[in-house]
Amino acid sequence: MTIDATAASDWRAEVIQDFAGSELFERTFQEGMELVEETAGYLDGPGRQESKSLSRSGALAYASESMRLTTRLMQVASWLLVQRAVREGDMEPRAACEDRYRLNGEEAGSDAETVELPRDLLELVDRAERLYDRVRHLDRRMYVEGPAEAAPHPVLSQIDRLKQAFGA
Repeated sequence: MTIDATAASDWRAEVIQDFAGSELFERTFQEGMELVEETAGYLDGPGRQESKSLSRSGALAYASESMRLTTRLMQVASWLLVQRAVREGDMEPRAACEDRYRLNGEEAGSDAETVELPRDLLELVDRAERLYDRVRHLDRRMYVEGPAEAAPHPVLSQIDRLKQAFGA
């Protein structure tokens, strides 16, 4: 059984609106914004000092990891700000479905384990990756996957194809 595009769109808009008004969103938003601030404070202060004492290869690894970290956090912050705009009525849920508001979905492997980096940086990288994974899961559930009825049942679709082929 399939549902039409309008019903799927209505379902998705309702899910987005419900999430934007939820306690889960509030907690995730708060955590994300606090992690952005904490990371900025670290990278501009203690992290900058710690990076000066690293070897050449360590400094390169530090720069690479800090770029990955800030990129991930900016993606999460942007996604969360879109959800807040939906909650506050500044954006329609359907507009939030546009691809430009989705997480990019690329896996960002980390080289952090292979080089000696400051423990505080590694902790921030780990926390940011865990947050990103949770937000990516939410993004997929809300924007990519649909209601269970949206996808045709594989056996029923094959039976329909057989009926069409044999004119039944």
